[in-house]
Amino acid sequence: MELVTNRQNLNGTITVPSDKSISHRSVMFGAIANGKTTIRNFLRGDDCLSTIEAFRKLGIKIEDDGETIVVNGNGFGGLKQAASSIDVGNSGTTIRLIMGILAGQPFTTTLLGDSSIAKRPMNRVMLPLNEMGASCAGKDNSEYPPLTIKGSQDLKPINYQMPVASAQVKSAILFAALQAKGESVIVEKEKTRDHTEDMIRQFGGQITVNDREIRIIGPQQLKGQEVVVPGDISSAAFFLVAGLIVPNSKIRLENVGLNPTRTGIIDVIQKMGGQITVEETGDDANKAGTITVATSNLKGIEIGGEIIPRLIDELPIIALLATQAEGTTIIKDAEELKVKETNRIDAVANELTKLGATIEPTEDGLIIHGKTTLHSGNVTSYGDHRIGMMLQIAALLVKEGTVVLDKAEAISVSYPNFFVDIEKLNN
Repeated sequence: MELVTNRQNLNGTITVPSDKSISHRSVMFGAIANGKTTIRNFLRGDDCLSTIEAFRKLGIKIEDDGETIVVNGNGFGGLKQAASSIDVGNSGTTIRLIMGILAGQPFTTTLLGDSSIAKRPMNRVMLPLNEMGASCAGKDNSEYPPLTIKGSQDLKPINYQMPVASAQVKSAILFAALQAKGESVIVEKEKTRDHTEDMIRQFGGQITVNDREIRIIGPQQLKGQEVVVPGDISSAAFFLVAGLIVPNSKIRLENVGLNPTRTGIIDVIQKMGGQITVEETGDDANKAGTITVATSNLKGIEIGGEIIPRLIDELPIIALLATQAEGTTIIKDAEELKVKETNRIDAVANELTKLGATIEPTEDGLIIHGKTTLHSGNVTSYGDHRIGMMLQIAALLVKEGTVVLDKAEAISVSYPNFFVDIEKLNN
């Protein structure tokens, strides 16, 4: 696909797609709660639709009239054995979180996905769930999908020191802990996004969080709720960067989720000297707001440590931002980028280098030398939505020639109208 190039004056207002993480979890919580859960502003991207289909296969009635999703739950006991394997497509969130739910069920389930999912490491989830009494195994006794999950209705609580900073792993353990008999304690390596903890409370559950220590006593019963999903800051990130680096631009983004465990990119933009204003419009249960950015003179910085989990999905687009900053930007402590939809460290370095950026991949991040002028070239998303969208924002800076993106269809995973919104700002 030929990307949009050579743009200036990006001006206008965008309402970004709904939050992917919250959309996934709203269906999952609705499925295991008692009663009806109504979900508004749900993200109908491929990944979240995979979650809906997974729970339909597990016997949950889910209705979608195009405006509202209604999930008819009957507690953890309302799930039924799937008639066949569950295909999660490209969705790492679906496969990892659903493992925690299936761990406490009295049946066996096989989970599989696309070629990207087949390369995602699953021991990080399987090992703690097996410790709790489930029986999880990967293909040929490896840690890779397809996975077989044989659940147990006699799950034991766990005291678990997390070896990786991962909201997906934490969430899977929390779903299992809701079904276990007794108190589970999870200690995070670094604080990660806390949507699961928030939604346990929203659905009437009990959970205690003290810094990086989480305590939860099971078993618990949850009640169906109404969920309004805010906009996804991970999707907004692409337009935040576009507004900062494309000449003569000013972009306003409405209804962006502002959960503090997700807003690391705002801190980075401020530290780099970007013009950004944030106006909070939501409440405690629906942390959201309007963000406005304008073309800025940026400076290179170091990004690492405890901020990394707060912007792990935004690091590819932050790397592009750094190519347009004066000086060197160092991204470190980001080994998790290697086990996303692709190895995002290598993908970012390879593809931006093709367009003229000066980037060095490291074991745990990237070293980016700015400020660089980008040029035409042929690039690939590797089937990774965030790499694809990052490359389209990069292409906006290319003044001559074309930028052709292979595997552009991956973008529909999280942002089906991405290219429509790009054109909207060009008019």
